[in-house]
Amino acid sequence: MRYKKRIADGQLKLKLRAFGAALITGPKGCGKTTTAKQQAKSIIEFQDEDKREAYLSVAKIQPSRLLEGEKPRLFDEWQDAPQIWGAVRKSVDDSQMTGQYILTGSTSQSVATPHTGTLRISRLSMLPMSLFESEESNGSVSLMELFNNPDEFNGCKSDLSIDRLIYSICRGGWPAAVNLGECQESLEIAKDLFRQTCEVDISNIDQMKRNSKWSETILRSYARNICTLADMKTIIGDVKANSEVSDATIYDYVSALEKLFIIDDVDAWCPAIRSKTAIRAGKKKNLVDPSIAVAALGIGPQYFNTDFKTLGFLFESLCIRDLKVYSSLHSGKVSYYHDRYGLEADAVLHLDDGRYALCEIKLGANEIDDGAGHLMKIEDLVKKHNENEKQVPLRLPDLKIVITGTEYGYRRDDGVFVIPLACMRE
Repeated sequence: MRYKKRIADGQLKLKLRAFGAALITGPKGCGKTTTAKQQAKSIIEFQDEDKREAYLSVAKIQPSRLLEGEKPRLFDEWQDAPQIWGAVRKSVDDSQMTGQYILTGSTSQSVATPHTGTLRISRLSMLPMSLFESEESNGSVSLMELFNNPDEFNGCKSDLSIDRLIYSICRGGWPAAVNLGECQESLEIAKDLFRQTCEVDISNIDQMKRNSKWSETILRSYARNICTLADMKTIIGDVKANSEVSDATIYDYVSALEKLFIIDDVDAWCPAIRSKTAIRAGKKKNLVDPSIAVAALGIGPQYFNTDFKTLGFLFESLCIRDLKVYSSLHSGKVSYYHDRYGLEADAVLHLDDGRYALCEIKLGANEIDDGAGHLMKIEDLVKKHNENEKQVPLRLPDLKIVITGTEYGYRRDDGVFVIPLACMRE
């Protein structure tokens, strides 16, 4: 099977040039091990049943022996032999060399280590595949190039039909599903991940038995409220309507799902352009991939023939996932803006150099004008703030983008870019 290049490839190279070791984290099935193997020159796989017992016995007695081999050396499922962490840390300290080790492992088990690995073992978080990585975005618009040279943008055209976009949302960015091609079987991957999360992983993460039905109900509630500002009272109400469970237990389950990288809420952007009481500061509910929401709701592509409202929220989740992936080489952070006056930006993308983009996410063309209007109003608020607070001015947005599921991309007379998601790349 041909390896589809990941944006995390570049992140991992950077980490290995700067640190002695890199730890790749992320949800199960997002491609951590396969990505690590592209750069590793030797591998220890603790899940290899032919060698597992031998590896584990050496790890308990003298873990440093397992470090011997061509570098970078990959330890897959390292949490099965937690002594490896300390051995890697000491080896990096002793050698003072970069690019020595890569660690990957299932997120279904939390491991306590005696040392944090700070400045020795750098963490890299992976997400499921973006549309560009799954080769469904034509990549005609580079997000970074747009930041660097906005005036050179001269339009774009998406090749992804609405039916294909719906299929991609339901299938998700899981490599196993993407590699199956466009077929009914590929839709089963997200369903299985959903079941495994609720029935196995949520208990394995800290060896605490949890009720799979409660887990399913929580994720189903998240799915119904995806990309909304529903608070935890809403989630708790949904769960309690179907089960007798305490608030504390629900919070515990949500925490476990966050540790599994399944729940991936979006933080609020709270600039000083309006009073703190006016700006919504709660987290926007979200999952790491919209396919998990589809699986939790028990629906498929045909469902959206009659429900474009739900599709719009799932499309927003897809866009947030891809924005995070595309900006990851620049330590990008995605938040949202919403105030009690109804003014919003579905996503605010911040780069590590201080630049940022205000984004509205609109599935159809009939919503573009409304989205662009919101972005212009937020920019006006920043300008007014700077007129009144000249000593502490806020940076004006470097880009204003309406991300769509439509065919054509262009720059409006007001300076707002309209870009189909299926044209974007890093």
